[in-house]
Amino acid sequence: MNDLNIVFWDLKQASRKLSQVREHQIQDTLDDLVILSQKAIPEILHANQMDLAKMDPGDPKYDRLLLTEDRVMSILEEVKQVKNLPNPLGHALEKKILENGLELLKTSVPLGVLGVIYEARPNVTFDVFCLSLKSGNALVLKGGSDAAHSNKAIMKVIHLALKKNDIPTAAFLLLPPDRKATEALLNAVSVVDIIIPRGSQGLIDYVRENSKVPVIETGAGIVHTYFDETANLEKGKAIIFNAKTRRPSVCNSLDCLIINENRLRDLSKIIAPLLEKDVLIYADEKAFHALPSHPLIMPAEATHFGTEFLSLKIAIKTVDNLDQALDHIAQYSSKHSEAIISESPENIARFLNEVDAAAVYANASTAFTDGNQFGLGAEIGISTQKLHARGPMALKELTSYKWVIRGNGQIRN
Repeated sequence: MNDLNIVFWDLKQASRKLSQVREHQIQDTLDDLVILSQKAIPEILHANQMDLAKMDPGDPKYDRLLLTEDRVMSILEEVKQVKNLPNPLGHALEKKILENGLELLKTSVPLGVLGVIYEARPNVTFDVFCLSLKSGNALVLKGGSDAAHSNKAIMKVIHLALKKNDIPTAAFLLLPPDRKATEALLNAVSVVDIIIPRGSQGLIDYVRENSKVPVIETGAGIVHTYFDETANLEKGKAIIFNAKTRRPSVCNSLDCLIINENRLRDLSKIIAPLLEKDVLIYADEKAFHALPSHPLIMPAEATHFGTEFLSLKIAIKTVDNLDQALDHIAQYSSKHSEAIISESPENIARFLNEVDAAAVYANASTAFTDGNQFGLGAEIGISTQKLHARGPMALKELTSYKWVIRGNGQIRN
């Protein structure tokens, strides 16, 4: 632990030097990161295979851990997008001159030192680094043991890009993948300004309950889509299939289909594409009796509602009306992403106004809850809370502000 204290001290000192880094250095570093990472793809994929060899392919985390050449290239495209985004720092958010002549400027500044704790998601190492660098923040990464080799290989390339552009590598730290490092990070009050956990609800709960550093909660998504009495069948089938099967292991994937009882006659058609994709369906009593016998369809239990499956599983809840749908969502939502499929302007308006979530959709797949899809470049996570940031957190959400006051000898009576 003493060694970590030394590393944290070096991190704090290096973070102060980031204010002297010029914008061209940041841009060149991101360019170099893309070039160096492309050359290092064989090394990164080899490290990733070492991690995958330790995990059961049936584990929902497996897909999130998996890197391929196409996935790495896609991640690097997001790095390029972040590079091309406007600098979020030094923006004049407010200006005023007081009666006594003091000039006040409210200007955007970095949060300081970010701590990010995450599980089997090596893409986070790339995403969080480029966002932190572009927003002027120092960074402490604490990945899980599942992705230890992958994260180490990626961090090696990151440090090469930093060194090439004379940016202190000590300001961008990857901690060992053990519990002691987690505990040290959660207690690094004098060093770390914000901790952001990305992963399961269990990880988020643990960080929130044990951290002495302020926490922004991200990640857990218990996602619902309500198929209204007026919903268009073909539109709804496509949306539900995409929301569930596009990437079932990510936090914006659909967990619970809520269906109006008057549309149970269409339920077999709605779920037919899901069954072809081997989605396991837990249907409540009314939905179960409306469906034909099938080995992938079984009665739902109470525990299936309010569960983030992160796999090819889905629950179905039958309701009489929009009010019951809203009540169900209010009870079980993690306030991540919620959707309605409807042709009723009144029901759509009520849903969008009344549902308490970071992202609410009408007639679209929840798969779009993503920083890149929102035009923000990469994201550091999806904030499900309301203080400071909500929804996809990107460059602007990684800044705070300070007041700059210029005077000419004024004193206060």
